[in-house]
Amino acid sequence: MEKHTVVHRLRLKVRARRAMRRALPFVASLFLATPLASPVSSSQARPHSVTARMPSVKQFEAVAFQDGVRQLYNELNVADSGLRYEVFQKAYTGFLNLKAKGQLDASRSMLTVIDFEKPSTEKRLWVLDLSGKQVLFHTLVAHGHNSGENVATNFSNENESNMSSLGFYVTKGDYYGKHGRSLKLEGVDEGYNDRALERSVVMHGAEYVSEEFIKQYGRLGRSLGCPSLPMDQYAQVIDTVQDGTCLFLNGPDQNYDSEFLNTDMAAHQFSAEANGSNV
Repeated sequence: MEKHTVVHRLRLKVRARRAMRRALPFVASLFLATPLASPVSSSQARPHSVTARMPSVKQFEAVAFQDGVRQLYNELNVADSGLRYEVFQKAYTGFLNLKAKGQLDASRSMLTVIDFEKPSTEKRLWVLDLSGKQVLFHTLVAHGHNSGENVATNFSNENESNMSSLGFYVTKGDYYGKHGRSLKLEGVDEGYNDRALERSVVMHGAEYVSEEFIKQYGRLGRSLGCPSLPMDQYAQVIDTVQDGTCLFLNGPDQNYDSEFLNTDMAAHQFSAEANGSNV
């Protein structure tokens, strides 16, 4: 595990350095093209002088981060399976910010993405190994009963709403309840999903999440707000993502906002990891 982490950091360093080299001419040209007027005295007018201003560390980090996100997205090769770049970018931004705040297991680079802008008849859950650049799972997932029929359009953080909740989650431990083995999910977006534990919104298996159900009813069955998984995969998914990994649940809600979508903070975390330092 330690050797794997060192290799991952070296890869991040190389990626960040390449991004810096690509970004330098572009960013520097923007600042060189910005003139600063020299003061004009009352006795004579002096021509404007152009002062070169180098980009700040923050600006370098921002450009390197954007380049790094795009490169990681391409290396994971998830476009063909339907994971859109803008959704991945949000999920990865939150992953880095949660990591920076110490809310994730720092020894793992696991990211789960659910895109409820897609219909339930499509595979819309991805479990990504960011270090290994692998898609570990790509499967069906159900949304809440009152969130919509085939497509989820309504979301809630309220008890007994029977709706899904958008936002970032941190996986906790598993337990055995009325749905069998289930995985606790801690919602970390205040006002959007922070009642998930209270509502018993968990990851579990369900018979109504299958291709056979889709063929019979034209959509998946629906949960009481839980991201329910196929019976033949849920246990393996729980084994993979439990205990301190990031889950991002995306949906068509223009009002959704999150502190974990702060790109400046994510860019700084990305740069720190690329340089092998702690934030």
